[in-house]
Amino acid sequence: MKITQTKPLRLLFASTPVGAIGSGIGGGVEFILQNLAQEMIRRGHKVDIVAPQGSITKFGHIIEIPGELQTSMQLLNRDTPISIIPNFVLTNMWEFIREVQGNYDLIINFAYDWLPFYLSPFINTPIAHLVSVGSLSNVMDEIIEKTSIRFPGTIAVYTKAQAETFSFASRCRIVGNGIDLKDYQYCDQPDNYLVWVARISPEKGLEDAVEVAKNTGIPLKIMGFLQDKSYWDNIQKSYPDAPIEYLGFLPIREMQLILRRSRGYLMTHRWSEAFGMTTIQALACGVPIITYNKGGPSEIVGHGQTGWLVEPDNLVELEKAIKNLDKIARSTCRQQAEAEYSIEAYGDRMENWFDDILAQMIS
Repeated sequence: MKITQTKPLRLLFASTPVGAIGSGIGGGVEFILQNLAQEMIRRGHKVDIVAPQGSITKFGHIIEIPGELQTSMQLLNRDTPISIIPNFVLTNMWEFIREVQGNYDLIINFAYDWLPFYLSPFINTPIAHLVSVGSLSNVMDEIIEKTSIRFPGTIAVYTKAQAETFSFASRCRIVGNGIDLKDYQYCDQPDNYLVWVARISPEKGLEDAVEVAKNTGIPLKIMGFLQDKSYWDNIQKSYPDAPIEYLGFLPIREMQLILRRSRGYLMTHRWSEAFGMTTIQALACGVPIITYNKGGPSEIVGHGQTGWLVEPDNLVELEKAIKNLDKIARSTCRQQAEAEYSIEAYGDRMENWFDDILAQMIS
């Protein structure tokens, strides 16, 4: 039987160890953590956040932990073994969590790394693991599956597509995502340019968007954390005449002002995106989306209604979709964001998940 919490929860968020919150290194995980912290605080819960030193947020109380940053699992090979070296920030974060766990009702782990899952049996306070990517690592798949068996209901993912990359998909809880729609302004009269927003790294496939910008002559505005400078430099050398402009890693308020005025948002990912936070940000601004038909974005974009789903790596189809952008009603994009991806709806799903975990621990 489900037990609904009637008192505020004391929540401890364990952030990603790959970078400080606010740096952009953590990609969508940073943004999702802050969104959820904001909504949980609005609902009356207490939120503390354990994060690498230098982290900044307006939501929740940050406890900064020093140490060497972790290499993102996304940059490693599938069969790369786990290594833990002295003074890793993740080790320091979870040593601190072990010491203070008694002050909290629930720990929410945002790190896609082996250690938090391994430590789950040794931590007395329940842990909810929000897995941010699909299957990338054999050793990670193994430890997440073991956790899902020993602690049923504690593994959550964003989309069905993400869950299905794992052999234990049926044991993953799908929680989706959400944004504060007040932060995004609808625009019905766009300017003649396209937008691409993501970490600048090979798995994000920026070169495809640059090539179609060159072929169509439509300017492309690029935003996001510059994670791989050599990759970016090579793109610039390969497409010297492409009408592109890199605007940097911008705060949400500035980013959406540029996004909202674009004709369309391009998502040209090489890998299977778990969700694609920028897709719902685009929808909130009324911007149609053109995305490769794989991963989480394929569950978000309504083909022919809020954008176009394109065969992966097919630049001809990508260009054809750009020509058909004006067939999409921008008001429909905003309506989808309001109906499916509000922060309030996301907060409901997460609260229900937290309640179910705590109820299971009581039973």
